[in-house]
Amino acid sequence: HLLLHTRKKMRRLLFLIICQCAIRNAHSHSISNPNVILLMADDLGIGDLGCYGNRTLRTPNIDRLAKDGVTLTQHIAASPLCTPSRAAFLTGRYPIRSGMAAHSRVGVFLFSASSGGLPSEEITFSKLLKQRGYSTALIGKWHLGMNCESSNDFCHHPLNHGFDYFYGITVTNLRDCKLGQGSVFLKGIGKSIATSMEVIGITLVSLATVHLIGFLQIPFRALGYCLLITAISLVALLFFLYNYRYLNCFLMRNHQVIQQPLSYENLTQRLTKEAEQFIGRNTNAPFLLVLSYLHVHTALYASKKFIGKSKHGLYGDAVEEMDWSVGQILDALEKSNLNSKTLVYFTSDHGAHLEEISSSGEVHGGYNGIYKGGKATNWEGGIRVPGLLLWPGMIEAGTYIDEPTSNMDIFPTVIKLAGIELPSDRIIDGHDLMPLLQGKITQSKHEFLFHYCNAYLNAVRWHPRNSDSVWKVIFFTPNFNPEDSNGCYDSHVCFCSGRSVTHHDPPLLFDLSRDPEEKVPLTPETESHFYEILHVIQQAVDNHTKSLRAVPDQLSWDNLLWKPWLQVCCSSLFQSCYCDYESKENLPGMHFG
Repeated sequence: HLLLHTRKKMRRLLFLIICQCAIRNAHSHSISNPNVILLMADDLGIGDLGCYGNRTLRTPNIDRLAKDGVTLTQHIAASPLCTPSRAAFLTGRYPIRSGMAAHSRVGVFLFSASSGGLPSEEITFSKLLKQRGYSTALIGKWHLGMNCESSNDFCHHPLNHGFDYFYGITVTNLRDCKLGQGSVFLKGIGKSIATSMEVIGITLVSLATVHLIGFLQIPFRALGYCLLITAISLVALLFFLYNYRYLNCFLMRNHQVIQQPLSYENLTQRLTKEAEQFIGRNTNAPFLLVLSYLHVHTALYASKKFIGKSKHGLYGDAVEEMDWSVGQILDALEKSNLNSKTLVYFTSDHGAHLEEISSSGEVHGGYNGIYKGGKATNWEGGIRVPGLLLWPGMIEAGTYIDEPTSNMDIFPTVIKLAGIELPSDRIIDGHDLMPLLQGKITQSKHEFLFHYCNAYLNAVRWHPRNSDSVWKVIFFTPNFNPEDSNGCYDSHVCFCSGRSVTHHDPPLLFDLSRDPEEKVPLTPETESHFYEILHVIQQAVDNHTKSLRAVPDQLSWDNLLWKPWLQVCCSSLFQSCYCDYESKENLPGMHFG
């Protein structure tokens, strides 16, 4: 009997040991190979969310990320514009390193048939996770180029950068993509066109006058040619604006165009359904899902379920619809019992576009809270973005971290979680967030952060070790118009060079820990260490500049311009590039929860 009892105890003990090992292995697996869901809004202001202080827009699902996870209160986009910010996000590197920072005035891609884009030599976190055995998907906006030399080489396409699956748009959502929403091109260059036409008109009238009075003999043929060139230019511009949405606003599944032009009907529901289905296909294997919303970039849109329901017009409707989508993703994880195995991150590519106002006067831009400026500027309103991370059991709920972090930090964070070594052949500017998120360290690894306006170093942030101060030096500032406003309303967006900016010598200095609104620049009289701070930051700039290497400019005029031979068309140019394989019949079971 004693022997039998001993054997039973040994079996029970062995069973418990096996169970504990299995639990440890499962926990270890969830730590080393977690699923990763990265949610990125477009042009969303930090002040648009309840968890960052908004009291009128309803964002309960995004707020749930904050309540059950970590809120980063000083999370910084690597650029205040879409294309360079997204390049930095995917690579963990300043966009200047990959050639994704423009030396020209235009800092983003505007045409699907441009030849520039994220170089294939760049290493994205999607590439590395795919090599590790992850299923990878990008759903939504790409905005990092598509073709190089032909309309089907797809050299810059998401599938060439580590994504197994793509469903979305390759350029961006613009007013010109949606009928009745106006034109961002006319908003941006309207005054220049009007001025040019006035100059041409006055010149032609003056030449005709001096010819008639006999003061100067000018061949009528020359005047005729001038009029013809002017007329052709106007017709070409009108043709371009009329056909923009057919040529540039289309929906793709992998390499195939499935809807041209893009339809906004139930668009967020379609993106959400694609994301839910991807999660459902990968419940037993690690996956990476990047859900890159078109909300809340103009043209604004929302489905019937959300139209007119917010307190902030169509913009508020769009924010609340996006929040619904985030809730659907979180519910999908819960239903599949993937919560504890999945890191979820939510952010915006940069600050809100303050100058977005509709032709009827409705505000179509977001709210950056207390912070100055917005999109296209390196004032805090342009680069301080939401940063929310959720991972039950691994990150303590309800935590706030007021340390400088960057969207470049996502690269090393997810790479290390997947057990992958960081690339050793290039500089990675981001830092692993996990030690900070888990409280193993209390200060950010970013002592310096460099803020570029296109390819021009605009500002530098310095957080000295063992100090609460966060110094920010600004070398030049955009010229707001009107002068007493908070943006560049006359040009629709602020620019980075020439007459659009004012350079400061000495540069402006702020301590963001005391003046986050950047209201009062410090002076040698108000800050005794003024010149010492500038000296330390200048040394950091010199070291940073030495680390840069010459690379091809992906946003040069040559790479930005529309090239007919690169144009993707699901029918033919003569048929206005029209097709629609995304009919309502393909959307069974659509629901709004």
